[in-house]
Amino acid sequence: MRKFVLPLALAAASTSVSIPATAQQAAATPPPPPVTGNLTLASEYRFRGIDQTFGKPAIQGGFDYSHASGIYLGNWNSNVSQGAGYPGGNIEMDFYGGYKKAFGDLGLDVGFIYYYYPGTDPKIDNKEVYIGGSWKFLSVKWFYSLADYFKVKGDNGADTKGTNYLDLALNYDLGSGWGVVAHWGHTDFKNLNNGSYNDWKLGVTKDLGGWVFGAAYVGTDAKGDCATGQLYCFSNGNPLALKTRDAGRDTVVLSVGKTF
Repeated sequence: MRKFVLPLALAAASTSVSIPATAQQAAATPPPPPVTGNLTLASEYRFRGIDQTFGKPAIQGGFDYSHASGIYLGNWNSNVSQGAGYPGGNIEMDFYGGYKKAFGDLGLDVGFIYYYYPGTDPKIDNKEVYIGGSWKFLSVKWFYSLADYFKVKGDNGADTKGTNYLDLALNYDLGSGWGVVAHWGHTDFKNLNNGSYNDWKLGVTKDLGGWVFGAAYVGTDAKGDCATGQLYCFSNGNPLALKTRDAGRDTVVLSVGKTF
């Protein structure tokens, strides 16, 4: 369940045709590579605030291809827990593509993402379209599910197609490699009682030689009380040593990652 995060580095450039040296420097600056990879280690994996690894660490990574026209394609992967709703599966694979364009400080992003969990039985997947906008260090993105949301049925077997998610984010560069990240999101779960909830995150990052270290406080108001059997109470997926956990509980997530 890929989370798209804008880079913390906010670059500013200026050119002047009246100063040949400046033009030469700009010409000598290589364009960004069309293909980049990414790797992250995290203390746990949270998707829209919900625990996907039963409190265990996650290793995540993928690649992105960006064309000068604004078209992009990518893949992102992470380990997950069977008890988070993926029986028989322990890997998440996201495939996405879209179009991204900048208009000065404003940005537009539209696309499609497919979430796939190989080995799950019954098969679990999800398809969403999204549209987003950004201004400097602020962004907003809206996701819309094209079929039953991760194959979950609603009350009395109702469809959950149309479940949508609103993501508001701030990524602010403090300088000297430090950054602040903040997020608020809302899941509007169609036709499912106690399915909708809010999630939030507040954290800091530090870039050390291209490795970005992060610490973030993550929380939700999702209904995950295991004592009363609420919706977001997940298990470890082990019937011989069954354990349960509030998947929306507040926690601190630590991470380190690099783009290359």
